Amino acid sequence: MSATTSHCNISQKVLYMAMELSTKKWMLAFSTGPARDPRIREVSACDILGLKREIRSALKRFELPEDSLVVSCYEAGRDGFWIHRCLQHNGIENVIIDSASIEQNRRRKKIKTDRIDAKKMVRILCRWHGGETDVLRTVCVPSEEDEDRRHLHRELKTLKGDRTRIINRIRAILAELGLNSQVRLDARFPDWLAGVTLWDGNPVPPNARVRLEQQFVRLQNLDAEIIDLEKERRDRIRTEESPQADKVRKLLGLKAIGTTSSWLLVHEVFGWRRFKSRRQLASFTGLVGAPFDSGGMSREQGITKAGNKWVRSVIVEVAWMWLRYQPQSALSQWYRRRFGGPGKRMKKIGIVALARKLVIALWRYLEKGIPPEGAILVPWYTKIHLRKPPAVGE
Repeated sequence: MSATTSHCNISQKVLYMAMELSTKKWMLAFSTGPARDPRIREVSACDILGLKREIRSALKRFELPEDSLVVSCYEAGRDGFWIHRCLQHNGIENVIIDSASIEQNRRRKKIKTDRIDAKKMVRILCRWHGGETDVLRTVCVPSEEDEDRRHLHRELKTLKGDRTRIINRIRAILAELGLNSQVRLDARFPDWLAGVTLWDGNPVPPNARVRLEQQFVRLQNLDAEIIDLEKERRDRIRTEESPQADKVRKLLGLKAIGTTSSWLLVHEVFGWRRFKSRRQLASFTGLVGAPFDSGGMSREQGITKAGNKWVRSVIVEVAWMWLRYQPQSALSQWYRRRFGGPGKRMKKIGIVALARKLVIALWRYLEKGIPPEGAILVPWYTKIHLRKPPAVGE
């Protein structure tokens, strides 16, 4: 069931199913209402035929007609969206739940099993489908094309993380040997390693040298993969004809926003998600305040930090770059007036506030064509190393 699924007609016969997913098994909880004790079953992970059998069995167990509506849910996670599409294809209305939105019982917070989680989820699903829309938030499901477009930058992120770990490993081995751990890890490194000596004049021990050489080869291979993917990204920005590519090029036209941040913001935030208001957008990024109001005490506890941590960190990084490269913009002037005084703490608080305002301004720019006030615009193609705009079809 997508976010557009209608809520339940009281007279309609409905079987509710919650799925607690893991790599080896799926825990299933079936019910016909929040007051009904759930029926718990288990199937092997990815066993769709077994899942169908359990649904038919549950319909019989609850004495429901075979053509009854089946409404299901599972939490967003590593399994992605293929399960959702498979369920929908088989006539099951499914929603994917934002796990951060599920209410917690403080007494049971430390007790966690798949069975308990599945029972809790199916009860919440019954309430949500019955009209209590505030008990959970659903995740927007991208099209297969939009989901596929996200693989490039996510793979780049993984490769760059692997690259950082290998560099740190090489530097750690060098430090253990008492060698210069800040040596440049470029094409000259093998020759440097062959000629360098330890504090006592001896060469690098053979086992340590083999480990360093192996790590360096892995580093070179990763560098080559990263270069290829970054070239693919530039080529797609230059040639692809799609609404997403148009938005990437539009963001690139703003000074301070580069290829990595524009690509990620479009394909993770602005490309296929639909926000009804700026408050909804800020909430999605986790850049809204988390208020505390109890016992006569009212204060802010910082931001909620809900949503995609990677996206949030990129937005904050773009905010810092905005201050540097868009100093005369209205947003930068607002920041300096509010947070320009001494003290690092206020600057950190201020940059989060600026990031929230900036992501809303970028959303408005992409949706309505209104650039952030006072922003400097530049030719987008210069960001991908072109001196002139590409010809049509180039």
